[in-house]
Amino acid sequence: MTDYQPPFDDIRFTLETMCDLPELWGIERFAHLDTETTLAVIEEAGRFMAEVVAPTNVDGDRVGSRRNPDGSVTAAPGFAHAYERFVAAGWGAVPFDPEFGGGGFPWLVGLVIQEMLTSANMAFSLCPLLTQGAIDMLYQHADERLKELYLSRMVTGEWTGTMNLTEPQAGSDVGALSTRAVRAEDGTYRISGQKIFITWGEHDMAENIV
Repeated sequence: MTDYQPPFDDIRFTLETMCDLPELWGIERFAHLDTETTLAVIEEAGRFMAEVVAPTNVDGDRVGSRRNPDGSVTAAPGFAHAYERFVAAGWGAVPFDPEFGGGGFPWLVGLVIQEMLTSANMAFSLCPLLTQGAIDMLYQHADERLKELYLSRMVTGEWTGTMNLTEPQAGSDVGALSTRAVRAEDGTYRISGQKIFITWGEHDMAENIV
């Protein structure tokens, strides 16, 4: 599918009739926003997904990524260029704190953009999606040193993130995970276990993968 058409009418209807946007703009950290500006941002994001991301879907399906002899992975044709443009446009940064390079929009807007990105190319979308999950985890739980080191680079898309969940004996069954992290005296963690099938765990679209 390369002819993705964002459902702007449905999105506008949903946001305007099912979400109390004026109340949202009344929250101090969103006071700089309004409904029309937000809808304009969403429409621009949708055009980007349709014109830049969706055309990569065919090669992502028919050609796919390539594992090189040195263990590195080259993403499907067109993915790296699309990601470069995605980062330059700041679409992955929209719902994050401006302190770390984010756009300062509510997650409501971020989720709309995520839905359009996923609809345009699900395989491609998992890279920014996993990065956003890692960002949120660091934002909520990391100390200031780690936030300073990672967040701005990940929010801007310079670095990407992934989720090391699946193990040989445990996929969706999180309760069956056996990997353990034991805190050492120096504050680091000693990790034992095995992970497999790590989505976007290796690629050539960013200089570092967290």
